[in-house]
Amino acid sequence: MAGPTSRPIDALDTSVLRLLATEPRIGVQEASRRLGVARGTVQSRLDRMSADGVIRGYGPQVDPTALGWPVTAFLTLQIRQAAGHDRVSAHLARIAEVLEAHTITGSGDVWCRVVARSNADLQRVIDAVVAYENVERVSTVIALATQIHPRIVPLLGITAPAAGS
Repeated sequence: MAGPTSRPIDALDTSVLRLLATEPRIGVQEASRRLGVARGTVQSRLDRMSADGVIRGYGPQVDPTALGWPVTAFLTLQIRQAAGHDRVSAHLARIAEVLEAHTITGSGDVWCRVVARSNADLQRVIDAVVAYENVERVSTVIALATQIHPRIVPLLGITAPAAGS
């Protein structure tokens, strides 16, 4: 998969993305009908945005709580700098409960969002994270409630105007 591109998206790209973000099961044919453009145009836009790294996937959004993982926590890791972030990231990728990880600035080096079945189970997840010798310290914050779920549609509104705007 290609990395993000600096090529800007235009109004039609924005309209395609907004439609698919709000109705992910719509299909290319119906999207083209609603947008008033040829099916091939929608498909080529999707292909280009996928190749450019704008679109990362088409999978369903799954709620970890519904799968039996009701505890969400954020871990800030301090790592051995000589080991590098890639080795730590590879270790974290082997832990299924680590949903995402980011290299950060500030008092820590890596930030992770993790899930667990309970607070006691969270300790097991943290133990798995710190089991790697290049993770020196972990600070944990437990989420009490999700106020805003991951979203992208509002960002589309300020990225490029929708077609017909």
